[in-house]
Amino acid sequence: MNFAEMSIEEMEARLAAIPAEAEAAEDDAQENLLNEARSIREELEQRKAAEAQRNETRAAVANGEGEVVNEFSKGEKHTMTLEEIRGSHEYNVAFANYLKTEKDDECRALLSENATGGYVPVPSYVEGRIRTAWEKTGIMNLVRKTFVRGNLRVGFELSAGGATVHTESTTAVTEETLTIGVATLLPKSIKKWISISDEALDLSGEDFLDYIYDELTYRIAKKAQEELLAKIVAKTATAATNAVSVGVTAGTPSLGIIAAAMGELSDEATNPVIVMNKATWAQFKAAQAANGYNYDPFEGLPVYFDSTVTAYTSSGTAGTTWCIVGDFGVGAQANFPNGAEINIKRDDMSLAEKDLVKFVGRQFVGLEAVACDAFCKIVFPS
Repeated sequence: MNFAEMSIEEMEARLAAIPAEAEAAEDDAQENLLNEARSIREELEQRKAAEAQRNETRAAVANGEGEVVNEFSKGEKHTMTLEEIRGSHEYNVAFANYLKTEKDDECRALLSENATGGYVPVPSYVEGRIRTAWEKTGIMNLVRKTFVRGNLRVGFELSAGGATVHTESTTAVTEETLTIGVATLLPKSIKKWISISDEALDLSGEDFLDYIYDELTYRIAKKAQEELLAKIVAKTATAATNAVSVGVTAGTPSLGIIAAAMGELSDEATNPVIVMNKATWAQFKAAQAANGYNYDPFEGLPVYFDSTVTAYTSSGTAGTTWCIVGDFGVGAQANFPNGAEINIKRDDMSLAEKDLVKFVGRQFVGLEAVACDAFCKIVFPS
């Protein structure tokens, strides 16, 4: 058992359960349980000693005592950079306390002259958790991301003439006819809130940040993915002025339907993937099994799942999308006007009668399809 990955509460619970197990265990098992209990006590003592030392260090720093020493330069003293501070355990603990209390004294004591205005930067550790949450959704990890303030207008090619071979002394080639459309990424707030108990508030440092950010960031990223897919589904096959077009193929989860959808994509869509409901995936696998597994219905493309995409049924409404094939790196974009950070607010009043504290996460992001025929919708047949 890896005690380093367990919280103090989990270790204490395990330690309390060992005596009952030992009473009913055989001699060899009792020895193993005794060694486990000894290891847990040692780990708890080390954790408590380390936490006591960190508390002492934070108090000293808050009082302006001590100097920062670079451990990699044989004792040479230097001032920590902002990135070094944001990457430290002490700053993680201070930021966790800031979320719990909305008091930034500890953070500012560590930041000193690096603090600018009223902005308290998130720890590097939190940035990693946010990035991981977007990666976990799968699809959003493929989407091109920008960080432009305000509404972002992205130009895309609606239509264009091809190049022409010109033979010397013949009539000059005609000028290319190029039609440009504009996709506008209007940012909107995506919010998620959770209520936590006093016990959860007692979590310290990274444990508390994990608890809060893992839930809020993943759910926000998941909702952003759903919103982007809904925008793609809403697109039509006709490239009207300033409108992104998508291909459309009608059919059932058969061996050749994905290949047919790929045939609707533009030349620029070079890294297509498939998005579908897991229930639809099961029907593709059934079709593959019926064919003796001799053909891959997914054409070797990565398959991503999203439960908001309609699952295929024999009674589905004609024209309703049940699968999307396309290149999200070319065809989709997410713009974060205020950066990729998740803004979290604490509310200890709304649920005070239940002894719960509410934490509200907010992400400001604009999402849009930004290229013609980078996607193809597979829809229910008539």
